[in-house]
Amino acid sequence: MELTPIPFLNQEFHDDLSLFSNFLFPDMADFPPAAGGASSFGVGGSANHPSKRRRKEEEEEEEEGAQGGDIVASLVLLEEEEKRQRESFVLETLRGKAALESKSDMALPAMGDYYCHLQPHYDGANELETRKNKRAGQSGSTAAEGGEPHEATTPSVGQQRRLWVKDRSKDWWERCNSPEFPEEEFRREFRMSKATFDFICNELDAAVTKKNTMLRDAIPVRQRVAVCVWRLATGEPLRLVSKRFGLGISTCHKLVLEVCTAIRNVLMPQFLQWPDERRLAAIKDEFEAASGIPHVCGAMYTTHIPIIAPKISVASYLNRRHTERNQKTTYSITVQGVVDPRGVFTDVCIGWPGSMPDDQVLEKSALYQRARKGLLKDVWVVGNPGHPLTDWVLVPYTHQNITWTQHAFNQKLAEVQGVAREAFARLKGRWSCLQKRTEVKLQDLPVVLGACCVLHNICEARNEALDPEQRFEIFDDEMVPENPIRSANAAHARDLIAHNLLHHGLAGTSFL
Repeated sequence: MELTPIPFLNQEFHDDLSLFSNFLFPDMADFPPAAGGASSFGVGGSANHPSKRRRKEEEEEEEEGAQGGDIVASLVLLEEEEKRQRESFVLETLRGKAALESKSDMALPAMGDYYCHLQPHYDGANELETRKNKRAGQSGSTAAEGGEPHEATTPSVGQQRRLWVKDRSKDWWERCNSPEFPEEEFRREFRMSKATFDFICNELDAAVTKKNTMLRDAIPVRQRVAVCVWRLATGEPLRLVSKRFGLGISTCHKLVLEVCTAIRNVLMPQFLQWPDERRLAAIKDEFEAASGIPHVCGAMYTTHIPIIAPKISVASYLNRRHTERNQKTTYSITVQGVVDPRGVFTDVCIGWPGSMPDDQVLEKSALYQRARKGLLKDVWVVGNPGHPLTDWVLVPYTHQNITWTQHAFNQKLAEVQGVAREAFARLKGRWSCLQKRTEVKLQDLPVVLGACCVLHNICEARNEALDPEQRFEIFDDEMVPENPIRSANAAHARDLIAHNLLHHGLAGTSFL
């Protein structure tokens, strides 16, 4: 029996199958046909696939190798190009540097020649400026002596330069500074005579003189001193001081501090110093002649100066005694002073908080340190009941039920201590800034108060009388210290002095 072959395996049907497979699998049309006339599709072509894959992989490896070689070649070319650019940049830089150095070498001689030709012009301008400053100084001195004031413009090379000082009226000060101004009115305004004012100005001239500038002339010495003295004498606010003298408020404040500092540095060593041996002997003789108490070298008193409430340590500056008396919260600082029989200060201690009692202020003072060094032997400094009794401080009896002898001693001692109290009354009466709170900062107050003490001594030494209307009543309360007797020897010496005053007829009879 003969089998009939399958129709799609015949050769004639193979062409139709190839067309059909190409239509369904177009990517397989490129493969070559299998051996024996069979197509790669089907069972007959499966044996040739591994060799074809190897050839394809080899072709891909050859293509990748070619591409890698192209990349390496490109990198080499880029590196060579970058190297050529660097070399070109270095060459250009060297050429520019060489050109710049050659130009600099040629320019230096030319610049030197130019400045040599220009220097004479600068010398001429400087000489002209020097002459102009001298003329400005001469015009300023003429105005200070009462002459015509200079113009409000300062000439310069080829133009006029306006001063930037604000125009303020100085009529009041110019009238006070004129020779025709009445002496009594000058004394009422400045608390001293014209002669004393001139003396202070001459002493402070070198310390407060300023030079003229290109923009304005310096304030004359007399006006500087007058601003400070008038401010201390009247205690008026800086706003009114500025209006009177035709100056700015900040300028007036600065002048007050500058002149007070000059007074401390220049005049204090001359007019406020502890007396030497010769003067000390004369002071002891004067006090003994007036009171009968021997070896008294000074009378001591401590007063309080009101201040604005400080920003730090407020409680330490609170004055409880004045607050209770005035029914108003009061802050103060202390001023301790020792005076001679004429009321001239020989020692001051300024600036300790107002809450401190008199005995603590004394222990903080330079006078106490001088006594500890043994420099106050065989002398007495008469104090008030707020001071302790020591080997050199003599105070009255403060206990109750005192004897006639002790009462007589207290009266005589009060006369001596009254000299210091009266000196402080004149100090506050002459310089009204001490009577009320001032605008001065707390750290600047010791300089200002020290200047007031020095000016007080100058006025007392030159016998400057104080107007009765300007007298000031002292009302500082006194507190007895917790330990009023610090030395048994001093207590015995005080008893001897009291006994001698009574039994030698020196105590008087006013206590009987």
